[in-house]
Amino acid sequence: MRSLLTLGAAFISAHCMAQTGNANDLAAVAELAKASGCYSCHSAAEKIVGPAFKDVAAKYKDDKDAVASLVQSIQYGSKGKWGRIPMPAHATLGSGDLKALAGWVLATPQP
Repeated sequence: MRSLLTLGAAFISAHCMAQTGNANDLAAVAELAKASGCYSCHSAAEKIVGPAFKDVAAKYKDDKDAVASLVQSIQYGSKGKWGRIPMPAHATLGSGDLKALAGWVLATPQP
């Protein structure tokens, strides 16, 4: 079951990255995350200001609307989902970049 979830997340990630012209290029999306300031508050495995990407992936693993939910949170910001510190909006990111980032976060390996 776990391998199916991992495979599904990898498929979503690859599909989302294909929309930005970077199919199968995880490094490009990681650079996008870095350039967008994601690593100022997040890391792959440990909570910083915001949750670790692995924790976000775990929270949304069974949510069929996970990509859309994360796109909304990234684009418009969020408040109260992970504590009292709000996530700032990233309204300047395009639709393809938002989907690529959401898919990339969801593909983060979980414990």
